[in-house]
Amino acid sequence: MSMRRRPRLYFSLRSPYSWMAVDQLERRFPLATELIDYYPFWEPEQRLLQALRDRGAEVLYSPMSKAKHLYMLGDVKRTAARFGYPLAWPVDQLGQEWELPHLAWLAARRRGEELVLYRALVEARWHRGERIYDEDIFIRTADAAGLDGAALRAAEFDPDIRAEAVEVLEAAWEDDVFGFPYFRIGRERLWGLDRLDEFVTALETEFGKVSNPEAALAVETDPLDGLPTQLSSQIGAYDWDTAGGCG
Repeated sequence: MSMRRRPRLYFSLRSPYSWMAVDQLERRFPLATELIDYYPFWEPEQRLLQALRDRGAEVLYSPMSKAKHLYMLGDVKRTAARFGYPLAWPVDQLGQEWELPHLAWLAARRRGEELVLYRALVEARWHRGERIYDEDIFIRTADAAGLDGAALRAAEFDPDIRAEAVEVLEAAWEDDVFGFPYFRIGRERLWGLDRLDEFVTALETEFGKVSNPEAALAVETDPLDGLPTQLSSQIGAYDWDTAGGCG
């Protein structure tokens, strides 16, 4: 029997729900960083977007409506308070590009430093309200964490890192990622912080309490089995949603 691929977590350094979900996941399932493949996601600038489209892929993330944005602000505040997290809202610039921190994370992973960088950037963004995509702030944050901030900042211009960025964006397209956090385990796809319980349960079922991914057996049940064909083949056959991503 061939082994299926490892569980995946799609995260975004821009998203407060992603920040809280990753922290809760790693607290509740300490083997997460060993057993799960982490994939960064951001809205790519035009050159990366074109490279992605040249491969027949696209970005599924949708612009957020004002109503959803205002709801999200209150919901994030409530949720952070429930978890006991300090929260300092960053005020982002409109149209801001997010290549710098996410491509730097890819470069840090090659050095085995991605966990250190991730935690430093999360603390800067959500506990101090800093714009981690700003070059000076990024370098200062990475340096303070004991990393080479200038080298990691340069990753945005590295052809190999940019090629890897297109690959991870294509993976998101193939996994139908449209919001964050987004989990995949076997054929099961789970979206949002409120699906964390199901993801943790699935991880514990598959891996138990031991770090032995080679012992995991595939569970290949299609989550859409049993549904009327029209629901999966005709978008909107069940319900129409309003435009808006999950930030």
